[in-house]
Amino acid sequence: MKPQAPNRRPPRAGDASRPRVPHRSPTLPPLPAGSLGEALLVASDGLAAVLKGYALNDGLLGLWKTWPDLTPATRGAVQDLLYGTLRDYGRGQHILAGLLSKPLEELRIEALLLIALHRLEARPETAHTVVDQAVEAAARLAEGRLKALVNGVLRNALRQWDALMRDAANAPVARWRHPQWWISALRRHYPDTWESVLEGNNMHPPMSLRINPRRSDAEAYRHALHDEGMAFTELGPLALQLTQPRPVASLPGFAAGEVSVQDWGAQQAAALLDLHDGQRVLDACAAPGGKTAHLLESADLELLALELEPQRTQRIRDTLERLGLAAEIRTADCRAIGSWWDGKAFDRILADVPCSATGVARRHPDIKWLRREEDIAAFATVQAEILEALWQVLAPGGKMLYLTCSVFPEENGRQLARFAARHKDCRRTRFPDGSLEKQWLPSALHDGFYFALLEKTP
Repeated sequence: MKPQAPNRRPPRAGDASRPRVPHRSPTLPPLPAGSLGEALLVASDGLAAVLKGYALNDGLLGLWKTWPDLTPATRGAVQDLLYGTLRDYGRGQHILAGLLSKPLEELRIEALLLIALHRLEARPETAHTVVDQAVEAAARLAEGRLKALVNGVLRNALRQWDALMRDAANAPVARWRHPQWWISALRRHYPDTWESVLEGNNMHPPMSLRINPRRSDAEAYRHALHDEGMAFTELGPLALQLTQPRPVASLPGFAAGEVSVQDWGAQQAAALLDLHDGQRVLDACAAPGGKTAHLLESADLELLALELEPQRTQRIRDTLERLGLAAEIRTADCRAIGSWWDGKAFDRILADVPCSATGVARRHPDIKWLRREEDIAAFATVQAEILEALWQVLAPGGKMLYLTCSVFPEENGRQLARFAARHKDCRRTRFPDGSLEKQWLPSALHDGFYFALLEKTP
């Protein structure tokens, strides 16, 4: 399920309504197009938006509107800087605090310093250029008042780098690059593996592909990747993982619908739902449409896809159109069954419910810093409401796959246990390997997901 945030971080005082406009100095020319300084300047706007409490995806959309003339290479550099800085934010924040005598009042300068510190760690051989370009970017911020401060902080960081890193290694939030509540929860729920879960969340995510058997076949597509020099490993009959992630547009046959990008964990849903031709299927929280498409690729189905937000509903349509697939798509709250249900029960339901997205934080690193501990209970409440509504439209003998991209039991096993206790016609169905539930934790192969299959007994 896509990440959602019922409770975002409150915007900082004085920043929430500040217009996001390109920085222009009355005395300095714009930074050269394509320069590192330009990328640092733009990325500082994006990070400042996240620090105010806005989701990274929203921040990026705002950046591209604010800076419409950026080259594709600069856009890519900005994204790399933002994702890397947010993955390492716990450490960067700790290091920056040690370099400042008092907190900064100018949020964009704070963001610029965090991004520059990340770049210094990632590319130490370019330290001189990073400092120089960060100072040039600072000259276009805060009327240039803090240019000297940025120069001093970064040069001081270089002089003390080893000591700063040793100190960060002894501070849990800095070492694990997660908020303390998240670390504590994982230690409580996974006492033997909590460290590997945190490490998995800090990895760069793998790029896995799903071949569309209605447009291509596995052997032909493997040959196409070989011809393009794209190395891969096979995960399943129609699933591959690229050794090196590539831009989606460069994938052979992507525009023609021969392949989709989908995490290996997410690809499990279609197989676990026990699909057969002719079934009536509901995908209750369907955007952006990857799992919807996989269901349709797996069997000939009568499928209804629901999504709450109109903009996200359009993404489902776009996905299915590219892949040559068809379904009924409606914008609706799946909990309000009176607004969309025609009274005919479904044989299968995919309940890919809103969740904390704590299993996909490496793809959405802002989640680590926007999510709050109390959000888990809020998501659990919404999930329970969705389960109650969808159970009413499931046919006797039908099956519902409950799915989250969370690693926390309150949203997963405990949620299902409470639901089964309330419904005597609910039977937990075992998967082919004999398990009643699957909790996949983030790893080099896949993101974190939870799966459980419920059958409605006659």
